[in-house]
Amino acid sequence: MQTVTLKVSGMTCGGCVNGVANLLKAISGVTDVTVTLTPGEASIQYDEQLILPNQLISAIKDAGYDVDLG
Repeated sequence: MQTVTLKVSGMTCGGCVNGVANLLKAISGVTDVTVTLTPGEASIQYDEQLILPNQLISAIKDAGYDVDLG
């Protein structure tokens, strides 16, 4: 298992936080997710055999948020 922390901007409320967390949890290979509004981060534990950080970044961007490696 690997853990990556991503900087996520564009989240403005708890609904955004829950939305990002739920979309990440639905990805095969993701085992744990913590998303915080302040400072705008997503900490994701994942199986590197099933998913790569770039795929996680793409999923968040597809949902309408800006994201960079933390």
